[in-house]
Amino acid sequence: MADNIIAKKTEDFAVRIVKLWKYLTKSKEYEMSTQIKRSGTSIGANVIEGLFAQSKRDFVSKMSIALKECAETQYWLRLLHRTEYLTDAEFSSLNDDAEEIGKILSSIINSAKKAINNNNNNNNNVDDIFVIDDEE
Repeated sequence: MADNIIAKKTEDFAVRIVKLWKYLTKSKEYEMSTQIKRSGTSIGANVIEGLFAQSKRDFVSKMSIALKECAETQYWLRLLHRTEYLTDAEFSSLNDDAEEIGKILSSIINSAKKAINNNNNNNNNVDDIFVIDDEE
């Protein structure tokens, strides 16, 4: 799993979210911090589940849930920013990471759906549709 880009990025993002949660709870903010911790760490958890999917459709489902959690996390980031719990710089940094993760997940989902629709590979091997280049 160490060479899996989306798994690494989502785990690194989850670590940042947990650190944000610690900071927010020290500032006595409990409601939004709990929500963002749940959604922000759920992204990577669903990606990992997807890597062990039982079928291509299960894989797409898990990646789609991860994408929804990413969108929810961005909502909480915007709200924390607008209520002045996050500075402009903090918000931009976290939101940029979430944006990148969302784009990667969208690409993965679209590729997986195409593979399913094209019926190119009938063995339902998730590895056949989960290819991402680390070159940018």
